[in-house]
Amino acid sequence: MAVARLCSLPGQALRQHVVWPVCLQRGYRGDSPRDSGKDVLEIPLPPWQERPDEPLETKRARLLYESRKRGMLENCILLSLFAKENLNRMSEQQLNLYDRLINEPSNDWDIYYWATEAKPTPAEFENDVMAMLKEFAKNKKKEQRLRQPDLEYLFEPPH
Repeated sequence: MAVARLCSLPGQALRQHVVWPVCLQRGYRGDSPRDSGKDVLEIPLPPWQERPDEPLETKRARLLYESRKRGMLENCILLSLFAKENLNRMSEQQLNLYDRLINEPSNDWDIYYWATEAKPTPAEFENDVMAMLKEFAKNKKKEQRLRQPDLEYLFEPPH
């Protein structure tokens, strides 16, 4: 009751009562037309390099790890589930395309937007692996995809 009474006070009176944190409401939702975007920091990554001498099992293991450890949760979930279902079936060429897809773009949101078809995929990433990922992202079976798969599947024989 006391907090509600204090929150109803005008801003100046509220500050005088030193309860600012109790009633503070954030008004900025990120949609300000004056947002310059200057506070966005994109860290340049070293250029992606294909690893032609990497053994296939090592490549699959690395890609599985990289699919699970992304910069954002949405891609962690999407890519780890995709990797679980597809990496063991992919050819060497497809593995290289997937490697490039998840490691060359410096912005994880780009990968997510391309996979969910929220933004058009650049021509250099439009290939059969991207088509597989887009199809997977549609989740036609309506599976519950709220977290990454448990690691036990790593020890299961490939399907």
